Amino acid sequence: MTPSTEIELLAPARDADIAIAAIDHGADAVYMGASHHGARADATNSIDDVRRACDYAHRFNAKIYATVNTLVYDKELKEVERLIQDLYRIGVDALIVQDLGLLRLDLPPIALHASTQCDLRTPQKARFLEALGFSQLVMARELILDEITAIRKVTSVPLEAFVHGALCVSYSGRCAISQVLKGRSANRGECAQLCRLPYDLVDGKGNTLVEGKHLLSLRDMSRHDRLEQMLAAGVSSFKIEGRLKDAAYVKNVVAFYRHALDTVIDRHPDRYRRASFGSVELSFKPRLEKSFNRGFTHYFLDARRPEDGTAIASIDTPKSQGEFLGRVVRCIDNSLTIDTSATLANGDGLSYFDAQGQFSGARVNRVVSRGTVLLREHITIPRGTPIYRTADKAFNDFLNKPSASRTIAVEAELRYTNGLLTLTLNDERGHRVTHAIDCDLQAAAKPQNDRQKAELTKLGGTIYRLNEALVLGDVFIPASLLARLRRETVELLDRTHAITRPVDKRRPEDKSAPSPVTALTPADNVANRLAGQVYRDHGVTSIIPALEAGTDATPSTPLMHTRYCLRRQLGACLKGKNADKLPRDLYLKTGTTLLRINFDCHNCEMTLTLP
Repeated sequence: MTPSTEIELLAPARDADIAIAAIDHGADAVYMGASHHGARADATNSIDDVRRACDYAHRFNAKIYATVNTLVYDKELKEVERLIQDLYRIGVDALIVQDLGLLRLDLPPIALHASTQCDLRTPQKARFLEALGFSQLVMARELILDEITAIRKVTSVPLEAFVHGALCVSYSGRCAISQVLKGRSANRGECAQLCRLPYDLVDGKGNTLVEGKHLLSLRDMSRHDRLEQMLAAGVSSFKIEGRLKDAAYVKNVVAFYRHALDTVIDRHPDRYRRASFGSVELSFKPRLEKSFNRGFTHYFLDARRPEDGTAIASIDTPKSQGEFLGRVVRCIDNSLTIDTSATLANGDGLSYFDAQGQFSGARVNRVVSRGTVLLREHITIPRGTPIYRTADKAFNDFLNKPSASRTIAVEAELRYTNGLLTLTLNDERGHRVTHAIDCDLQAAAKPQNDRQKAELTKLGGTIYRLNEALVLGDVFIPASLLARLRRETVELLDRTHAITRPVDKRRPEDKSAPSPVTALTPADNVANRLAGQVYRDHGVTSIIPALEAGTDATPSTPLMHTRYCLRRQLGACLKGKNADKLPRDLYLKTGTTLLRINFDCHNCEMTLTLP
């Protein structure tokens, strides 16, 4: 029989508290930044905080991955080497890395995962990264199912794919616009998010064709209804984006995907199994639309050239649209009536597009009746205007409190022979421990079953939950003795798991594996001498360093390289019947900055360059 595939739900965490919340709500693994060199400069954590997250996660066989996924300069290599040694010492399960120079550092045997910034889009690149010793490969967000299947056919390590959250418009690792225009490198964790700005679309003569739209701002990804297809294609790690998101966001999204993945796994128990242990009990019903979102898209998962380009971008606003409530029935002064079945609450945040097309907001001061509220603002909203709830006060207040628990099921058996009172615990992780106390016990005057089971059930303050117990109903055991036995046996169970928990190790590098290309451009992000050495060891003969390493951008340097096509978004694909809807030469303008749009119709891709 073919062994089942281990399926991982991978959650983001800004800090240790959110990491622990993610585990409680069902994550099998969490990725988080360390003190430096993570691709989110605003999501750093001390070694002690990462250790705290590791200690908690490991009790459920869940994992913590540290993001050390920025480009590294030569002068920083030793500092990064020391950081990785510290992360290994505290129990981090793997590093997510971009810079191949790290492969030539003096590293402990910690597992390495290839970051999405490694630009993994082809089977050739995937095979090369696996040969370098990466234990897990994070694929580009833009891949369709057939492309994932092709990568799966030539690799043996787990494949990781994004399943939910904000989308970068550019291929990850191939966006230089922030570096060139603002001196802030996305590859160094300092992205200025220029893709979320409003732009004018202008032609070669400077005529404005579209004014003040967020033409590069994409909707958020949501693939909860494509999990089974992704599994069949070969994905085994499902990644939620959001290391800058708050705890409420992580709780809600993780809980939703935990349920969705478990539903698929339960349908195919012979093919798939969870990557960690523990049952999750929620005190709320997760709903994706209640957390930050710009509207949802499957992105390119189903088609290389989506028929409906408008399903990808959110050009009217880069802000969260939340959940659709209904349409305006009446709005007079600060009284608003909406045709909705939703229950509103004081403090809810509402949003709508005003007459000028601007996304505007209002706050509920008091609920009068279902659908009718008094706002804090005096505004005019035309009848029929769609209204969205971008802040659900009651839902968020609930998630700001403890909202889930996760426990490991145990079975207990009491025995008393030859003056030894023995307790055996079996847990769902596969551990079996036995602990005994020397004591003199007497026969009971009345049955003790319920009393002993009640004492063994007292597992508060631990991660365990008693499923079943075989007890000694005819023997009287003092409550203090039984409590001591239970406590000491649970401690033994904890120690046993800590000692025997499996730990991934770094895979060996195949020094004979050739690089898929022999010449590298600045887009290949070689920023230090060791990264160059790795590529040369594998057959690369020409390397132009990364822009971050001092290479100057030219008019031919791609500032963004995207699978998203603005012509297709606007219904003017050059291969379609409406190609003449827009002129051939197009530019984006924001302030005094002008960017040339280049369309590669053969590959159905787009790049932005300096004019």
